[in-house]
Amino acid sequence: MKATYKKYILEFKTPSGTSRGVMTKKETWFLILRNGDIYGIGECGILRGLSIDDVPTYESKLSWVCDNIHLGEEELLKQLKEFPSIQFGLEQAFLSFNSNSPFELFPSEFTKNEFPISINGLIWMGDEAFMLSQLQQKLQDGFGCIKMKIGAIDFEKERSILKSIRKNFTPEEIELRVDANGAFSKEDALEKLKQLSKYCIHSIEQPIKPNNWQAMAALCKETPLPIALDEELIGIFTVTEKEKLLQTIQPQYIILKPSLVGGYAGCKEWIDLAEKYSVGWWVTSALESNIGLNAIAQWTYSLKTDMPQGLGTGSLFTNNLDSPLEVSNGKLFYRKDKHWKTNLIEDLCI
Repeated sequence: MKATYKKYILEFKTPSGTSRGVMTKKETWFLILRNGDIYGIGECGILRGLSIDDVPTYESKLSWVCDNIHLGEEELLKQLKEFPSIQFGLEQAFLSFNSNSPFELFPSEFTKNEFPISINGLIWMGDEAFMLSQLQQKLQDGFGCIKMKIGAIDFEKERSILKSIRKNFTPEEIELRVDANGAFSKEDALEKLKQLSKYCIHSIEQPIKPNNWQAMAALCKETPLPIALDEELIGIFTVTEKEKLLQTIQPQYIILKPSLVGGYAGCKEWIDLAEKYSVGWWVTSALESNIGLNAIAQWTYSLKTDMPQGLGTGSLFTNNLDSPLEVSNGKLFYRKDKHWKTNLIEDLCI
């Protein structure tokens, strides 16, 4: 077996804003396994400034994986603990290599009979007019769950948008989630949560910056609306550390991004602990291309959860790879009549 990798730059159709800044490009790497005509592909993607493996040695680690592919998946994963996105890419690549079809990693009703996955519609940060225009489009597209990025523009303007939504739609008609990406200060977070709770918010992601366990624990204890940990999970490698975090903070939800927390295996550890402590969870992508999104979506369907997932990011890029994934009426489908580009691997191989 031979392993290679190739870097790929995803271009955003529209600059996409969070409280950490505006993104116009997204770096990713494809890990390709080949043995004659048999191949497998996985995606290793990082988010600059967020991923724990956003380090100068990233590509040299990918090169090391390719040079040592003979060690096998299990041994390589053990040695990649501090590179969760490469762990995820490696898991995908081996699943792909060993599958009857390199893009059908978890055969199911999702891939075979077009059973969809419910997803949230994502509204990026921007000025009020831009955010309202996104909202209008998501509602027209049939989304029943809306996730809004907050924390970059004036808080009162963000409140007015949420108030407008609630004026026209009940919680039964539109589920509202908000994501602060750690934008609130420890001092004013609780008061802001109280104000947001007036709008029947399903949950708020990461209200304060991560690594403030005691402050986050106090928030989760006093909050008038459920808190979901997101960035807080990054860099927590062992089961012992994961359990300590959940015991200390006692959040209402956790959010699982395989590229950020160690792939399927890392996510499964979090899920098992979350269920042990009655903590809710859902899965989201980390702005992967359709290769990674496909791998996340198929696995997510296998988990048999009815909660809307964060898997609607495939349409963000101008140069995404063609795939059977399609968003329709607020759901993600795997369309059997659409196919992966036949010469995709040849285009990506180096």
